[in-house]
Amino acid sequence: MTDAFNASSYLLDRHLEAGNGDRLALTGTAGELSYAGLHDRVCRTAGGLREAGVQPEQRLLMFMADSPDFVTVFLAALRIGAVPVPVSTMMRPDALAGLLRDSRARYLAVSAEFAGLAEAAAAGAPELSGVFGPADLDALAGGEPDEHVYPTVADSPAFWLYTSGTTGKPKGAMHRHGAIRVVCETYGSQVLGIRPEDRCLSAAKAFFAYGLGNSVLFPLAAGAAAILEPAPSKPDTLVDRGQKYGATLFFGGPTFFANMLRADLPADALAQVRLAASAGEPLPAGLYQRWTTHFDVDIIDGIGMTEMLHIFLSNRPGAVRPGTTGVAVPGYDLRILDEQGGEVPPGNPGTLYVRGDSTATGYWSRYAASRQVFQGEWLRTGDTYVRDQDGYYSCLGRTDDVLKVSGMWVAPAEVENRLLAHESVAQAVVVGAPDTDGLDKPIAFVMPRAGATVTEDELVEFCREGIESYKRPRRVVFVDDYPATATGKIRRVELRATAERLLREAPEVAGP
Repeated sequence: MTDAFNASSYLLDRHLEAGNGDRLALTGTAGELSYAGLHDRVCRTAGGLREAGVQPEQRLLMFMADSPDFVTVFLAALRIGAVPVPVSTMMRPDALAGLLRDSRARYLAVSAEFAGLAEAAAAGAPELSGVFGPADLDALAGGEPDEHVYPTVADSPAFWLYTSGTTGKPKGAMHRHGAIRVVCETYGSQVLGIRPEDRCLSAAKAFFAYGLGNSVLFPLAAGAAAILEPAPSKPDTLVDRGQKYGATLFFGGPTFFANMLRADLPADALAQVRLAASAGEPLPAGLYQRWTTHFDVDIIDGIGMTEMLHIFLSNRPGAVRPGTTGVAVPGYDLRILDEQGGEVPPGNPGTLYVRGDSTATGYWSRYAASRQVFQGEWLRTGDTYVRDQDGYYSCLGRTDDVLKVSGMWVAPAEVENRLLAHESVAQAVVVGAPDTDGLDKPIAFVMPRAGATVTEDELVEFCREGIESYKRPRRVVFVDDYPATATGKIRRVELRATAERLLREAPEVAGP
């Protein structure tokens, strides 16, 4: 018989059994909760959910800000065998209604600031049986505690996370209870090295896979504390929260790190932070150098996916190779395959595949997409990577982002890194677009540093001097911001459309 395992019990009950109930679990603007206090709140909410009619394996959609209520509802749903489905609070009512219908959620939990939006969305979800608003959540948490844990096993359905839907409709990745233990005991323990005395602060919100690990799974698994910030992530706000609540681990993404530099924060703004982690998109070497030099805090860049729950390839503290994504996280296997499915030798580009026990079981009601991504034991990431002789992996972009110019491969990341080496460039994104002959050419979208003056010709020449001429951007477009997904990833598909239009309307910068 398979042993019982429930992720809520794994994240909470162990600490009480070890006599650590008085340790701080959650802190932030909404107040503090110890592990004993959080356990009590979760057990009371679990009892309230049962009384309200929530059944095992029913979906409970969560449209909630980062807060003790978010953590409580998520853990209570796991505890009773239901399936919590955290979703982005950046959605409009019609998009939320679409996810309610797609998931066939019977219940919706919502934070106070989103109550009106959720009410509008609920009107478009006929299968919804009930909505738990702020007053309802308080009532649930005020009932009698129910310590009964539904008899799940590691392979039981636990929670869903919807992908961002950058190139299509969002898909619900279905995760098991056991996947939580896997990511906590691989990346959380063996890469982050998270300790009970740590306090975690994340720019990524908990309704994303990355943020869920940073703000809920990793700190609770280790007996550490999470600093929860319900407001949208802004550099000055998070620095203030980090200083006030003693953050020691800081999680962000390249775009957020760049915004921190642009915010002119003082060099000692993160004095208490011992390590930063980055994910979501590759961290350029130039940005890594500028950020770590200014704040004197190291960043370990990694790659994770909603389908894998968290990071499976990462640099290590004290062993960072800037511009790379590091090496495989313990417990995960990687391989790089060519278009014919054969493994490529070191130094050659191909599509990255990953294998590990945190892989989702598939996409909800997406048979064709599941077959394309989940290929036996292996998951196709859709990212083009190259591995060096030492086993370090470098991202060349999405598989359809890598360009072939004049018959030769051009990695957007290489051109971006060259642009970022210019003193007047704060951020750079390079995409490919067809010219009037239908041949792909690299186009750069550059965000200048505050107060800097630089021209398109100057940057093109700068690239020509530092990298092979055929890799230079054919146009440089100056921007104030980039279009982004709900997770903060740059929407390259929109930039490609803009680049294609520009190449139709105006010739490229002169030169061979």
